[in-house]
Amino acid sequence: MDNIKLINQIEMNNMITRLSHEIVESSLDFSDIAIIGIKTRGEFLADRIRKKIQSLKSMEIPFGTIDITFHRDDFSDRFIMPKLDSSDIPFDVTSKEIYLIDDVLYTGRTIRSAIDEIFSFGRPKKIKLAVLVDRGHRELPIRPDFVGKNFPTQLKEHIVVNMLEIDDSDEIIKVVK
Repeated sequence: MDNIKLINQIEMNNMITRLSHEIVESSLDFSDIAIIGIKTRGEFLADRIRKKIQSLKSMEIPFGTIDITFHRDDFSDRFIMPKLDSSDIPFDVTSKEIYLIDDVLYTGRTIRSAIDEIFSFGRPKKIKLAVLVDRGHRELPIRPDFVGKNFPTQLKEHIVVNMLEIDDSDEIIKVVK
């Protein structure tokens, strides 16, 4: 198995800053926006983006996290018991413009599951998707509104995003099996 470092800490921070600015530039009215991160790394990425946007706009932005474990379509195919966490959305999503954040977009199944979970909390006005990495190989018609970087991969390759909060480093690695 080979690991290839694609992005270092400085480059990753620049990607997060750029994504934050793109989100700010895309919205005319910030009174009804909220940010939701998909656990686990999407949660930390979303929090960083939220903090950068709050410093740019000088306002508080509602923040939540989504655990998509029970919405996954492969949940019943697993023989191991997954680690269950709970979604935490401490605001009403109804009529909000939600910015859904994740680290890597692959088949689109995680995003579909996250959207299902968001709708279990209410009916948002709009959901926009921001991802740090788009690696291709979509199986569902899901397209991100904001992308940090596209890294086209082969099926035998994987993209791993390490985040300081849980991995002790900020970097993006391609793993070739």
